[in-house]
Amino acid sequence: MKKLLLRGGRVIDPSQNMDKTADVLIRDGKIAGIYEACTGPQDADTQVEECGGKWIMPGLIDVHVHFRDPGQTHKEDIFSGCEAAAAGGFTTVCCMPNTKPLVDEAETVRYIIDRAAEACGVRVLPSACITVGQQGTEVTDMEALKKAGACGFSEDGRSVDDPMVMRQGMLRAASLGMPIFDHTELGGLAKGGAMHRGKYSELAGFKGIPSEAEAEIAIRDMLLAKETGCRIHLSHISTRESLDLIRLAKSWGLDVTAETAPHYFIFTDRDVIVGGLSEDGGNVKLPEGRGEDSYHVTVSPSGLLVDSHRKMNPPLRSAEDRNSVIMALMDGTLDVIATDHAPHSPEEKSVLFEKCPNGIVGLETSFAASYTALVEGGYIAPLRLVSLMSTNGAKVLGCDGGSLKPGARADVAVADPEAVWTVDPAEFRTRGENTPFEGMELRGRIDLTVAGGKVIYRRDK
Repeated sequence: MKKLLLRGGRVIDPSQNMDKTADVLIRDGKIAGIYEACTGPQDADTQVEECGGKWIMPGLIDVHVHFRDPGQTHKEDIFSGCEAAAAGGFTTVCCMPNTKPLVDEAETVRYIIDRAAEACGVRVLPSACITVGQQGTEVTDMEALKKAGACGFSEDGRSVDDPMVMRQGMLRAASLGMPIFDHTELGGLAKGGAMHRGKYSELAGFKGIPSEAEAEIAIRDMLLAKETGCRIHLSHISTRESLDLIRLAKSWGLDVTAETAPHYFIFTDRDVIVGGLSEDGGNVKLPEGRGEDSYHVTVSPSGLLVDSHRKMNPPLRSAEDRNSVIMALMDGTLDVIATDHAPHSPEEKSVLFEKCPNGIVGLETSFAASYTALVEGGYIAPLRLVSLMSTNGAKVLGCDGGSLKPGARADVAVADPEAVWTVDPAEFRTRGENTPFEGMELRGRIDLTVAGGKVIYRRDK
């Protein structure tokens, strides 16, 4: 097999606490070695990629995506999802089980794995449902799902409301050495809500979703995990209250990890409302690209213009919550940056805000948005960013990856930190264009993605 030499880049690998200029040699699908810059072995059988001024990182790992396959492939399928992942620097993704049909049987797990094997080379690890039909009453056959290839169990899109059923699911998962990926939302408190409960939901005339809806399930399930010994990963954390509880649980020595997504440390509930606000709470200015003729801009019950590309679950929270998320990324309370990549068609996002589905796409903007906000913003160092987007994700999923150590699987992302670009969903590889970053200028972009030693994405092609 032809060798691949990534030459003269800034090698950033948290698994080795490495941040230095060097060459990375790949051979036979593995990392063959890391050499002092421009001294790596070269011969006629070596393909050389010049990486001067660029980052060479372990391939990014997303522990939370929705590929809509099976059942809703008009939004996304495994092939388009993998192409989008590769363009974003991701070499491994974990897809959630709330497809149609749901991933609650071994046959569906095998379908996803088989389809992914035919895609571009991104590794797809399917999670499976905690309960049959996501009805919250009967725990799935977790042993059969694990045997089929499931990497963990989730009820994503909802929580298991009955604590006794959740306890049973955790006991079974713990006996199999498998994690629970926990959607933390108390349905009764969140029901009927369209955005975060606060000043701006009142101005827009929407029923709001309180922070307590997330925090109550977070503490309940962490306590259940403490009792059962189950490894638990909290999905898309967005509130200060939840973060305080996670700190407490970690102080107990509980085996808990948690993720957030770029939109929760960049936007707030104010950004749901399009343009500026007058003293009486009306719209006064429409930014370019988000005018009244944009299909995803609709009118709220109070007459304000609101953007459905900024509707997700959990919702964008307050400025205080956003700042708490940033602090939690800095101090280690949060372990992972995920995307919660959730494509929808324009037709689905063009209805009234309170009726349109939750979710945004994020695979192709995640690195740039995170780099721009967190590293360029002065909050974290490059090593910490790569930990959050790669190395820690491998630990959560219990998979190989997230490392450039010699002998490791050759999953690599090469990024240009100086690239400045404007987000245009027309250029996306995902079928979804429902991005809150449309028209925003970001810094940092993926140039090259290598999976298992094979180049699966090159930006200049």
